[in-house]
Amino acid sequence: MKPVSLIGAPTDIGASVIGARLGPGALRVAGIQRALENFGNNVVDRGDLTGPDNPMLPPVDGYRHLPEVIAWNQTLHDAVFAELEGDRLPITLGGDHCLAVGSISAVVRHCRAAGKKVLVLWFDAHADFNTASITPSGNLHGMPVACLLGHGPDGLTSMAGATPAMRHDEVRQVGLRSVDQGEKELLHEVGVECYDMRYIDEKSMRKVMKKALAGVDEDTHVHVSLDLDFIDPVVAPGVGTPVVGGPTYREAQLCMEMIADTGQLGSIDIVELNPALDQRNATAELAVDLLESLFGKSTLVRMQR
Repeated sequence: MKPVSLIGAPTDIGASVIGARLGPGALRVAGIQRALENFGNNVVDRGDLTGPDNPMLPPVDGYRHLPEVIAWNQTLHDAVFAELEGDRLPITLGGDHCLAVGSISAVVRHCRAAGKKVLVLWFDAHADFNTASITPSGNLHGMPVACLLGHGPDGLTSMAGATPAMRHDEVRQVGLRSVDQGEKELLHEVGVECYDMRYIDEKSMRKVMKKALAGVDEDTHVHVSLDLDFIDPVVAPGVGTPVVGGPTYREAQLCMEMIADTGQLGSIDIVELNPALDQRNATAELAVDLLESLFGKSTLVRMQR
């Protein structure tokens, strides 16, 4: 496994509920660095990035805080890109999910130059596929997937050096259960591969993850973008936009374990942790637990047959 870099991005600039700016600190309190070092990883904490404060203003032309969101994402892009170029595995400690534009744009830029394939696994209760014309709120944490696929403001869609940053078949969404009507129509039009909770209930998480990981080989960089509201709020209460009916603890662990089995994990976002809404840091501790599974922790050592 490559050496690991932790990058704090303490902002809720793209969200309506404040508090995600406290996420990096809560993850550190939960022992994220020590947990990864226990696997023998070289782990360096780069500290927290800095950026504009949250002005808490209404939308302008369909976007809330667009200049500030661009600034935060550009800063994160540069930090993540530097770690990738140094052959390290960057973990973004969010922060709200708008930050994924910056981190994933850096991953795409790096992989295109290296001639590698990219697969983004987007774990989220929400599709994050709104645009200025269909968003009910203007919050940019509800738009990062759309921006990465070229549907959004130039300052975000072009951050990877080309627009769109990604093709629709390079991202797979898992756990959806709260999708706006306009998002549904645009997702179908674009052709994004989505596995909502009904599909998971009908087919099982194991089958979903086998489909989501189809085509991953030694030439693939797998990026995990984990919004903690992906998990049912009974298990993960410390998020700003909880949605009931999500994956269980074991289903979430299985997702991470199956990704670890590929050996192709290259970068991670952990976002939307809101300590102000958490219970005794339980959601941060869950995030660290899931991260351990991404790095190879498993329940049993199975005999090879």
